[in-house]
Parts: sequence; C-alpha cells; structure tokens
Amino acid sequence: MSAPFRFPRFFVTSPSPCPYLPGRMERKVFTELNGVHAAELNDALGRIGFRRSQGVAYRPSCADCQACVSVRVVADKFVPSASQRKLMRRNADLEVSACKPWSTEEQFALLRSYLGARHPGGGMAEMDELDYADMVEQSPVNTSVIEYREPSVDGRPGKLVGACLTDQQADGLSMIYSFFDPQNEARPGLGTYIILDHISRAAAGGLPYVYLGYWIDGSQRMAYKANFRPIEKLTPSGWAGFDPFAGGGKVVPPRETVAG
Repeated sequence: MSAPFRFPRFFVTSPSPCPYLPGRMERKVFTELNGVHAAELNDALGRIGFRRSQGVAYRPSCADCQACVSVRVVADKFVPSASQRKLMRRNADLEVSACKPWSTEEQFALLRSYLGARHPGGGMAEMDELDYADMVEQSPVNTSVIEYREPSVDGRPGKLVGACLTDQQADGLSMIYSFFDPQNEARPGLGTYIILDHISRAAAGGLPYVYLGYWIDGSQRMAYKANFRPIEKLTPSGWAGFDPFAGGGKVVPPRETVAG
C-alpha cells in the first residue's frame, strides 16, 4: 500500500553567474510540484522561502552567499504612505480582473515592451510566445493572471497596462511575476500600484500576507520591496518583522517560528 503523501526529492543546480550581485555565483535547490498534493506542498515550501516557477518550487542555495532574503508584506496591518495613497487614487479608474491562467497575445506584447525597457539584458529577454505560455499555463496550483486595464469604452475592454501572475496560497498571495507599460507617462508607478492592489486583495480576502519573493540588501533592482511595510523576512528562527532602512535590515522580534 502506497503512502498518501511522498516526501519530495530535492535537487541542486550547477553554479551560474548571479543576476543580482556582480562577481558572485548562484545556485538553487528545487523540487517538482506534481500530483494531488502539489498545492499543499507549494504552500508548505512557500512558508520556508521557496518560490514557484511553472511546476517547480525553488530557493537560493548559494555556497558562499546568503544575500537573498525571502520577504512578505503583512497585509492586514499595512498602512499606505501619503504617496502610495495618492497613487491608489490616481489609478482607481483602472479595471482590474482576475483571469484564468491562459496566455494572450496582448499580455505577451506588454511583457516584451516591459522587458525591453526595464530588463533588456535579463534572463527573460529571449522569451518567446511559447515560453510565456509555459510560464503562465504550466501551474499545478491555484493561479490567476490579474489584469489591469484602462477604462472600457462603449463596452470594449480598455488597453492592458499591467498584469501579474499570482498564486493564492493558504496564507496569502504570492506575486510570481508582474509587468506593466513602462512608457505610460500618464500612469507612473504602475508597478507599485500592482503591489498595493495585491495587498488590498489579500486583506479583503482574509489572507494575512503578500509574498514578494527575495529582497537583497544592496541590490537596486530589489530596493522597491522595502517600501511596503510592515514587512517580514525569513530568518533562521522564523519570520520576523524588520526595517530595511535600519542598519542594513535590523531584525525585530519574530512573529512565528518555522518548524524544522
């Protein structure tokens, strides 16, 4: 008789150049997400710092570096700053919808525009339509594409200006990948607005957290994540609130302990 739940097998990638810190090498530990327990496994791994990419859960496992830190926003305690409140008011007319995880030509065109402007030399720069379809559609968990559109006109959907591939976990929303129109001068700060909207959605749905992936002290590409507080990071003793601007991320007393 087979066991109802099999402990996952973990693998480690070969070292490769770090995309965030020049001169360093990165390595990841990963496992497959499949079978009837894929969502439960993804939830459990998410609480100990793993991220999902298609049917795989991974986290950094670098030999000589611990710079990547898992972070999450405490949604029900979040209070937007004055500039964030202004941004929310400015974009309140956007029409937001949670769509099934199906890729569209419109989404892919927006992604290409975003990558070309913001990450022209990044690892996703060569992604084609099939790669994008795999990223969106190959999900063994509860996933949506949250779309942000200009107001509809005469019943026709407005222009797509932002999107986010989002997983709903047992304790929060995990923002897998977001992208937006980087040249829309009428709507600066779309990336920030997408995060603010996810925080509002999580709080309204009774979900305590929004997972933002990894924060790296000293990486300009990750600096924006520090603007959403209260924020917690995963430490060896569990999740703990911290101030990213206090002495390089001073830890305050932990809220919960991670088993194991």
